[in-house]
Amino acid sequence: MISLNPSSLKKKISFTLALSCFGLALSFNPLSANHALADEAANYPNKTIRFVVPYPPGGPLDAAARQLGERVQESLGQSVVVENKAGAGGNIGLSTVAQAKADGYTLGMGAVATMAINPWLYRSMPFDPAKDFAPVILLSNVPNVLILNKDFATEHKITDVKTLVDYLAKHGAEINYSSGGNGSAGHLAGELFKKRTGVDMLHIPYQGASPAKLALLANQTQLMFDNLASSLPQIQSDEVVALAVTTKERSSFLADLPTLEESGIDNFDIGTWFGVVSPAGTPTPIIDKLNKAYAEGMQDERVQTQMRNMGSDLAPSSAQDFSSYAQSELEKYKEIVQSADIKLD
Repeated sequence: MISLNPSSLKKKISFTLALSCFGLALSFNPLSANHALADEAANYPNKTIRFVVPYPPGGPLDAAARQLGERVQESLGQSVVVENKAGAGGNIGLSTVAQAKADGYTLGMGAVATMAINPWLYRSMPFDPAKDFAPVILLSNVPNVLILNKDFATEHKITDVKTLVDYLAKHGAEINYSSGGNGSAGHLAGELFKKRTGVDMLHIPYQGASPAKLALLANQTQLMFDNLASSLPQIQSDEVVALAVTTKERSSFLADLPTLEESGIDNFDIGTWFGVVSPAGTPTPIIDKLNKAYAEGMQDERVQTQMRNMGSDLAPSSAQDFSSYAQSELEKYKEIVQSADIKLD
């Protein structure tokens, strides 16, 4: 029979545990982890990058992503392949990004709809925009523009935002404004306008901005908050009356047109912005490298031409600034959507 001295056994167990803990300490050495992250970032990218556009091919965001991707792959030395995954207002495609490995090889086009508006329109979301993404760079912000049917504006002598508000204060219940659908940027701009001014109007949603504008041109609706690029031809040809843009800054495309804030409507800032996002947890050095590559890509003349065709003023930012901006937009649209009691499901 083997006899073990209790004191000796205790020492052996303690020694074994000490060795195990030492091994674990080596395994989880933070210095080793930091070196691994540094090596990963230094070697990034070493394979193809997938860029998810959560909208159908052929649209303006798709074209911008492809044009910019060509320039970015020249900078990074690896292919950037655009993949379109449309559906549920962009939620399906962006959920693919949220669920991807946080290694910088799956990126996506995050826009105001998916990152700030949809979370308040849908009862169930496949991702949390505040927690599931690492913002890379804000690329652009396209203003909406407040336009009126020309005959309506002429008949009632409406020449600026003040005269419009004065008219709506007396006759708002008789006035229709059109939008591209419930929960669209034009709808939310209209609801915010009503809230900020205290006037009344009836919202008429259409299946897209094009039929909404046709209704405006036919005087079936009297006003609309439309995407600037879409309305620019009618504004320049004097088919509609433009009163103001909805962003805080004037648009370079209509430099003489004031903002709504300049026109006396406090705290009014609605634009269609978009930028690049990565899954949450993507290492900061990789985010920084991507931010630099996309910022350089935005300087390309071909990219700038594509952006201008969208009526867009370029707005490249740091990753931190984009993160702060996206969070503030999420809170802003929460107030607008909940105040107007808008739901899509």
